[in-house]
Amino acid sequence: MANVHYRIVEHEGGWAYKVEDVFSERYATHDEAREAAERAAAGQMLPGATEDIEFQDEAGDWHEEVSQGRDRPETDVTG
Repeated sequence: MANVHYRIVEHEGGWAYKVEDVFSERYATHDEAREAAERAAAGQMLPGATEDIEFQDEAGDWHEEVSQGRDRPETDVTG
């Protein structure tokens, strides 16, 4: 099972949450960023429908795969 880590960080004069190299929008306070990260983390763990997905990798190549709706990552929020 995959693990997704949300980190609260200072960003653009405010606060954001970060997953790997991707920042969320900017929030005015640390608490607002943490609440948003906790909502996003909780939502990511909810089961959904099985769907076909397409994504582009770092090299620019496109891939297709099936995402099982019950195959959800574990998440945590730090910072």
